[in-house]
Amino acid sequence: MSGGQHSLIVHQHLYQPPREDPWLEVVPVEPSAVPDHDWNTRINRECYARLGHAEAYRKDSHASANDSDARAGLARVVNLYAWCSFDAGATLCEWLDSEAPDTMRAMIEGDAASVKRWGHGNAIAAPYHHVILPLASPRERRTEIRWGLRDFRRRFGRDAEGIWLPECAADNDTLDAVAAEGVRFTILAPYQVHGHDGSGMPVLWRGASGRTLTIVPYDGSLAGDVAFGGLLGNPGALAHRFTPYRDEQLATPRCTTLATDGETFGHHHKNGDAALLEALSLVSRHSNTTLTNAAALVASHDARQEVQLVSPSAWSCAHGVERWRSNCGCRLDGSKPPQQQWRGPLRDALDTLAHRMHTLYEHEGASLFRDDPWSVRDAYGDVVGHEGVPLEQFARTAVRDSTNDAQVQRARELLELQRATLRLFTSCAWFFDEVDRIEVRQVLRYAARCLELSGQAARLTPEFVQALSAATNGEPGAVSAADVFVRDALPHREPTLRVAAAAMSMAQALGGAADSVRRIATFDVRISSRGGVWFVHTTHRRTGATDTFSGRVEGRGPAQVVRLNRGEREHAHATEDVRPYEFPEAEARALLRTSEDEDVALLAHI
Repeated sequence: MSGGQHSLIVHQHLYQPPREDPWLEVVPVEPSAVPDHDWNTRINRECYARLGHAEAYRKDSHASANDSDARAGLARVVNLYAWCSFDAGATLCEWLDSEAPDTMRAMIEGDAASVKRWGHGNAIAAPYHHVILPLASPRERRTEIRWGLRDFRRRFGRDAEGIWLPECAADNDTLDAVAAEGVRFTILAPYQVHGHDGSGMPVLWRGASGRTLTIVPYDGSLAGDVAFGGLLGNPGALAHRFTPYRDEQLATPRCTTLATDGETFGHHHKNGDAALLEALSLVSRHSNTTLTNAAALVASHDARQEVQLVSPSAWSCAHGVERWRSNCGCRLDGSKPPQQQWRGPLRDALDTLAHRMHTLYEHEGASLFRDDPWSVRDAYGDVVGHEGVPLEQFARTAVRDSTNDAQVQRARELLELQRATLRLFTSCAWFFDEVDRIEVRQVLRYAARCLELSGQAARLTPEFVQALSAATNGEPGAVSAADVFVRDALPHREPTLRVAAAAMSMAQALGGAADSVRRIATFDVRISSRGGVWFVHTTHRRTGATDTFSGRVEGRGPAQVVRLNRGEREHAHATEDVRPYEFPEAEARALLRTSEDEDVALLAHI
C-alpha cells in the first residue's frame, strides 16, 4: 500500500431475528409490518433487495441545480453487495433462501465479484444467532461462532476472514474465542478500543492466551450522522464525508470506515440505497481515495499498533453490555424515565431454563451419542440450516446405534432442543423499551418449544412462568413476561393437529388423490381416504416426529369444521374440532380462495 493512500470501507450489518413459528418453521403474519406480511418481507423490499439492485438515474438537464430529486431516466443498476462490505446473519439468510432467493443470490454474486476485484470478499461471517457473546457461556459462545462460520462457508464457498459481533458486543474472552477459530479480524466502534491513533487503520488486540485479532475501527461520527442524521438525504455531503483528505497529501495510510445497519439504506431513510450509490460514484472521482473492503485492507496492512479493548463494550450501550440484562438507562424513548426493570428477571428466567435444557441434553446425549454431546452440537452447525434428509443422516451417524430409529429421532429432538435454547438469547428481546413486544414474544415461543422438546413441560413450565412474573416495568398491574408467555407464546392448539386438519380440508376442497403427499409448513403430510374418512400421516422435517390422524370434513369455507381423532380409528369421545382460522396461515388463505363466498373477516383470526 502506498504511504499516502486513503481507503474507504462501507460496511452493512444485515440481520433479522428468527421470526419463524418454532413448531411450523414459517413466519406468521406480523400486523405491525403493514403493508407487508411480516418484517422480514418489509425490510427485504425496502432495503436488502434494493441494495442488490441499486438504481442510478441521470439528472434532468432542465431541472434546477438545487433539485437533487430530478430524474431524467434510469442510467444503470448496481449490485452494491459487490462494492460494500457486509455481514448477513444466518437467521436472515435461512429466510432469504426460500422467500427472497434473488436477494441471497445478489449477496453471493456480489461477494464473488469483490473477491475477483480485490482478492478478498466483501462478506464476513457472524455468529449463527444474534446473541450478546460476552453474556454467553464459553461453550455457547464457541458454538455460536462455529455454527456461524460453517454457515458462511456453505453459502459463500470460502472460509470467512472476518466476523461481525452482534451489537459489536465484545469482551476479551469473546475476542479470544473468535481468534481461536482462525478468524483474522472484526469491526468495532472507535470508543471500544484504547490506544489507536485515530487513523482508522487496522490495529492489533492481543489476549492473555497470546492469540491476536485485528480490529478495524469504524468512524463513529460518520456512522451516527448516516444512521440518525440527515446525511443520506444529501449524496454530495455524504461523498464529502467519505473523502476527508481530498485536499491533503497524506504521509501515512488512512481509512474511513462506515459501519451501520443495512436497514439504514431504505427502511430508516427512504432511497438510502440510491443516495449511497451516488455518493460512491462521486468518491470514485477522487484519486487519493480508494474503495475497498475490510478483508483486503487487513491483508495489505500488517496491523502492529497494539490496543486494549474496553471490556465489555458494545456499539449500542453506554454501560458495557448492561442493556441486555439490566435497567441501565439505555432505551429508545428518552422522554420517559427508565422502566426496563424487566430485563434482569427475563434474562434470569431464560438462563435458568437454558441451564436445565443443557443439563438434560448432556445427560441424555452422553448415552445416546458416539461422541461428546457438545462436540456433536458443534458439528450440527454443518446441517442446522437444512431440513429433512440431511438432519436424519446427521443424527443417524451421531448415535451409537444407527439402526435404532427411536435413538435417531430422540437425537434429532435433542439437537433441535439445543437450537431452540440458543435462540432464547436473541439480543433484540432486551433492546427495546417494553416487555410486551414482538421480540420478547418470539424468544418466549422458543422457550415453549424448549419445554416441549425436553419432555418435561408439565414439571418445568409452572416454575418458568413464576420466574417470568417478576419481569415487569415495576408499575402496578403492568404486563409481565409471564403474561406474554401464557397469552402469546404457548400454543393454544397442538400444531400437528392444526396441520392434519388443514391437510384434510385442502384435500377435500381440491379433490386430493388417494395416498397423495404434500408439504404443509415444516411437515411432510401423506393423505388418503376410505369410506368418506380422511387419514393423515405427518412427519416433522426437523425432528422426524410422526403422528397419524383420522377425521371428517364438514361444511365448507369459513364455517367448515374438521373433526379429528388421533390414530386411524374414529372415537366419538376423542374427537377434536378444528376450524379454518386455526389452520396454518397459508392453508387458511388457500381455503378462502377455493370457497365460493370468501369471508375476509376470517383473516382476523389468522
